[in-house]
Amino acid sequence: MPQRRGFLNQSFAIFGLVGLWLISSCSLTGNRSESKQEVKTMKLTSSAFINNGLIPAKYTCDGADISPPLSWDEIPSETQSLALIVDDPDALARNFVHWVIYDITPTVNQLPEKIIGSKTIPSGGVQGKNDFGKLGYGGLCPPSGIHRYFFQLYALDQKLSLGTGASKSQMISAMEGHILEKAELIGRYQRQR
Repeated sequence: MPQRRGFLNQSFAIFGLVGLWLISSCSLTGNRSESKQEVKTMKLTSSAFINNGLIPAKYTCDGADISPPLSWDEIPSETQSLALIVDDPDALARNFVHWVIYDITPTVNQLPEKIIGSKTIPSGGVQGKNDFGKLGYGGLCPPSGIHRYFFQLYALDQKLSLGTGASKSQMISAMEGHILEKAELIGRYQRQR
């Protein structure tokens, strides 16, 4: 009987130590997660459509053919300029480019609806050439089926200084090694025939 009592005392002692260890581990883990800083990531949104939602006809060749409103936040503090590419990876021949803007001032956090096809935008930025061969926004006009349109915003550690009318490929080359962060918004559209 004394041996059994000794065994039970040792078992309770071991369970007690394991319990204390578990409690201290949990409290340490809790403290660690509380001390972690919240990671912020750049976000791109539109008041006209939600991510993966349908883009209203107003912003397409079936409607007014104007650019949609866009806004963003949480850009990295070291951002020197922003760049925007809007393209259609579902186009038959190639990835069709609808809009290219670069050297957007980092203090700007939105593009209003209906940016005109001029060399520069009023809030600060330079417009490139789309695949329609024009400056500025070229409305969505898929020949058949539903297409996805990728709105991609890049935070850069420098201005690109490309001059007016640069292409997407020129912009991509100039951005290489200078991208701090990227945000993406996807919209979908099918012709209304």
